Amino acid sequence: MSEHDTLAEIRATRLDKAEKVRQAGGNPYTYRWQPTHHAAQLQADYADLEPGAEVDVEVRAAGRIMARRVFGKLAFFTLQDETGTIQLYLEKARIQAQMARQDADAFDHLKQWIDTGDILGVTGTLKRTDKGELSIYVQEYTLLTKALLPLPDKWHGLTDVEKRYRQRYVDLIVNPGARDIFRRRALIIQGIRRYLDERGFLELETPVLQPQAGGAEARPFITHHNSLDLDLYLRIATELHLKRLVVGGFERVYELGRIFRNEGVSTRHNPEFTSIEVYQAYADYSDMMALTEALVTQVTQQVLGTLQVPYQGEVLDFTPPWRRVTMLELVREQTGIDFEPFLAGQSTQGFQWLNLYGQMEARGVPDLKGHEPAGELLARTFEHCCEASLIQPTFVLDFPVEISPLAKPHRGRPGLVERFELYAAGRELANSFSELTDPVDQRQRFEAQAARKAAGDEEAHSVDEDFLTALEYGMPPTGGLGIGIDRLVMLLTDSASIREVIPFPLLRPELKDSSVAEVSDGQREGEAGGEMTSI
Repeated sequence: MSEHDTLAEIRATRLDKAEKVRQAGGNPYTYRWQPTHHAAQLQADYADLEPGAEVDVEVRAAGRIMARRVFGKLAFFTLQDETGTIQLYLEKARIQAQMARQDADAFDHLKQWIDTGDILGVTGTLKRTDKGELSIYVQEYTLLTKALLPLPDKWHGLTDVEKRYRQRYVDLIVNPGARDIFRRRALIIQGIRRYLDERGFLELETPVLQPQAGGAEARPFITHHNSLDLDLYLRIATELHLKRLVVGGFERVYELGRIFRNEGVSTRHNPEFTSIEVYQAYADYSDMMALTEALVTQVTQQVLGTLQVPYQGEVLDFTPPWRRVTMLELVREQTGIDFEPFLAGQSTQGFQWLNLYGQMEARGVPDLKGHEPAGELLARTFEHCCEASLIQPTFVLDFPVEISPLAKPHRGRPGLVERFELYAAGRELANSFSELTDPVDQRQRFEAQAARKAAGDEEAHSVDEDFLTALEYGMPPTGGLGIGIDRLVMLLTDSASIREVIPFPLLRPELKDSSVAEVSDGQREGEAGGEMTSI
């Protein structure tokens, strides 16, 4: 018998049980239930209750049955709600006495019709068993939802990683750690919004559908508006529209929302992800550096209760101040290569460039073509030789102009712009500029991008004339910041893959039908009418 056939039989058995509930005058899919307590609250409030003691307080609880043990006239179920689990102490005499009018065989029907996975509402008092387990001493129960499919085996759980992502609802049911990640994610996002709101920033929305992609170098998704007969792009950044709002007079704005980039999928990348972009008028990248450090520090302390963050075997210390180092200094420190003369135009001889390429090749920098600008070579060397070593929180400052089309030129270093990126655990967490406000300079950089697009670069974009018009009306000096929410959540939940922190990550369609979850031999026996089933 195949697993698919076994699941079909289990489903048929459960459908039959649902029908028997209906025939007995019940409803296997009820409309409403009013709990008075959650499991975690009860566990905390009655933590000191002695074994064997009872408390005559009425408790109404609801949740999913995660395990069941039946012993003739006594049964023990494990009920799980959003906050945790609590045991149900089910005694035949007590239940029959309370439910006789509505169901003379209530206890037997409990054994026959209630399976693991079902959602149950119960009323009772509190009792700690002689073995020390806090329990709801059930007087009455109501089947709220009949589950037609079984949960995974208790000892193996939902172990297929891809199945966990495809069937996140099952993952959340059986893996408390998955629920903890998304609860912490919500707290992180709440903390970020609270921090900014308290400092006078306004959260404003910008379009997801845009006639022109921009604000980042990335390949966009393309869609079509039928009524307007217009091709549109899903946004790859919120930057250009938020900056239009700054032009319009808003001095502190941000947006936390979804971004879409038509690129590869990996443990660090999902085509649909969450970011926050923040813009502050009359500020520069040094102000945004202070804001970033304070924001991340406060949210980390609030959510974790510490600034010592365990991540994949390392302990990241978020205690400020974090290290600040320029890209030039970091590359020089880790490779011995000095790019500064090339950026400043001081090294112009052919043999000097040959020597530079030779040093880069010796350190394994890939895809050297022999005609790249010095700024691109610096950035490529940094990515290849330095990024992975940035484990502790580090601000990397002053990027090449060639890879920073929206940032102001550096006030003291030719060939560079006022930009920083925040790194931790070897990956980028945040990106910030002193925003470019000169419309003439911005046009030149857009035109350079447009030339790259015409030459086949799918991540480059056309000249955004409307944004240039906005700049010509005048944009105040502004500092901008972007933070990758998913990567920050990865750090603060000790998650190795971005798919762990996105509730429903994008996956390839399955090539064939698959079952819901692994079914154990013990479950099959239980579904067939045995006295003990568990997960």
